[in-house]
Amino acid sequence: MGSRIAKVHARQLVDCKCRPMVEVDVVTEEGYVGRGCAPTGSSVGMFESVVLRDNDPKEYHGLSVHKAVENVNKIIAPQLVGMDIFDQKAIDRKMMELDGTPEKKVLGGNAIYSVSIAAFRAAAEASHKTLYDYIAGKPVRQVPVPSFNVVNGGRYENLTQPFNEFIIMPYGADTIDSAVEMGIHTFQELEKVLTGYLGHKPVVAPSYGYGAPTEDPEAILELISEAIDRCGYTGKIGFAFDCASSEMYDREEKTYLLKGRRVEARELIDYARLLTERFPFVFIEDLLDEEDWENYPVAHERITRTNIIGDDFIVTNRARLERAYELNALDGFILKPNQVGTITEALETYEYAQKHNLLAIPSGRAGGVIGDVVMDLAVGLQVGFIKNGAPRSGERIDKLNFLMRACDLNPGCGLADITSILKF
Repeated sequence: MGSRIAKVHARQLVDCKCRPMVEVDVVTEEGYVGRGCAPTGSSVGMFESVVLRDNDPKEYHGLSVHKAVENVNKIIAPQLVGMDIFDQKAIDRKMMELDGTPEKKVLGGNAIYSVSIAAFRAAAEASHKTLYDYIAGKPVRQVPVPSFNVVNGGRYENLTQPFNEFIIMPYGADTIDSAVEMGIHTFQELEKVLTGYLGHKPVVAPSYGYGAPTEDPEAILELISEAIDRCGYTGKIGFAFDCASSEMYDREEKTYLLKGRRVEARELIDYARLLTERFPFVFIEDLLDEEDWENYPVAHERITRTNIIGDDFIVTNRARLERAYELNALDGFILKPNQVGTITEALETYEYAQKHNLLAIPSGRAGGVIGDVVMDLAVGLQVGFIKNGAPRSGERIDKLNFLMRACDLNPGCGLADITSILKF
């Protein structure tokens, strides 16, 4: 079965944070259309593929992407016309060759990735399949357990909470519908708990969770635990952190921020270990700086009651994942295809993880979009759990609805059982 690319066209749109992004249509000779766009993160690793922006202060404060759009329409498109839509590797390799840099800084990772997704979707359309069915190659039997980013750290007017995301995961749910309800119910109850703690309603943070009420991570976990208990979900909901520690790392002093003071890696590791002994943690992501290769193996050895996960540390890059595995530095990675810049490279990293019993956890980005390809990857690859974001804002709710819809449309499909992954 062959189907040739007839047209590739890009345009500028905006993501959920009203930042310009590239969207691409790939059209086959038979008229099948695939559409893809490149979301961007707030916590961005230094080794991610480049988001090419125009830096024109007169438009979107320098964030417009007209150059990346032009690179698709004038450079990439002519080279892809006539290529086989089902040969994803050839399409992605062609774009990588056209760019010629590992970071995709010439044409823009946002340009290349948007085309890569669009081609992927066009191939699924030409196969008369959903994208997740096209990925799976067989009937899907499970959808992943969702997780919910409920409290957001960062720098606020009166405090700085260095841990970026406080996450809950309803690992004890029986169905995807109950998992979604448990996450939403707890999130809503947490607003009441935080209001009682603060004396006023909590602020809405940039990633749509509640703004951190204190610099003390343990105190925040206790407040979330209270909300979980009030809802009757104790023993069914676990925790996770996205520490995003590179955001608060001092590279000259080699110190991290913790409860208002600077500490060395070993103290941060010991603190995280104590938290995992007190609370049921499913995973801790980016506990250390993205270049702290020395201390990640130490963290992995010392912290045994949770999964140590790399995001900015790995950036969905197979070479970095291989190095981390050889150092015994982690248990898995966050799968964000736009970090590496093509579907092919992201799937190669996923396949390496599979072969070496490492977790792959699909996740959207802070600057998210409706219909994010990571959801098709999550269902199509049949992973155990994912990162969904806060249960607020359309593109995040869309991800929850995607899971419930996929489960309903596939007879015999259920919620993944992740008990074998838990370490607490």
